[in-house]
Amino acid sequence: MSRLRFALAQGVLLSDALTALRAVGLDVSRLGEDRRLVVPSGDVEFVLARPSDIATYVERGAADLGIVGKDVLMESAARVLELADLRFGACRFVVAAPRDALERSLDEYRHLGSLEVATKYPHVAEEHFRRRGIQVEIVKVAGSAELAPQVGLADWIVDLVATGATLAANDLAVVEEIATSTARLIANPASYQLRRREIAPLVERLASWAAAR
Repeated sequence: MSRLRFALAQGVLLSDALTALRAVGLDVSRLGEDRRLVVPSGDVEFVLARPSDIATYVERGAADLGIVGKDVLMESAARVLELADLRFGACRFVVAAPRDALERSLDEYRHLGSLEVATKYPHVAEEHFRRRGIQVEIVKVAGSAELAPQVGLADWIVDLVATGATLAANDLAVVEEIATSTARLIANPASYQLRRREIAPLVERLASWAAAR
């Protein structure tokens, strides 16, 4: 049988992901040695990709397993199995508004709610406001959403924050929290069924490691 293929998100989650995998006995020593994006290591083959692509690789069977933030899963709506909450990489989806317009915005939000909302996460934003029954126009941006209210592009933003320091530095305040996000172990449904004997013990060890943190 081929190596178990494990997709890892490059960026802020990678260091903790490697710590977790190392703690449960996987050899990750060759990762980062060079610029290779596919790295074989014993019975496992690691794939390094952008965080936003991890769910796609796992959903479509290009990888059997992956570690990715819950935020990516929420935005992509990928059809994957969430096997464990690994409890690192904590951040929050929030709705934020300019601090000096917060009271006016709250009034609009609670009653009429016709707002322009800038975000890199249109699916999350649309779903949130739909559930709230509030009419909004989503303005998709690729860069810093915090800029949008300052230049008149949008009234509010939906963004992912860790400490909230960037919001504060740009005179924005949290209106409400949509959801929290941490790193998740995910699997392709077909791979999980076919290779459950390999995957299940790994899931158990990673879940135990996360619980002991």
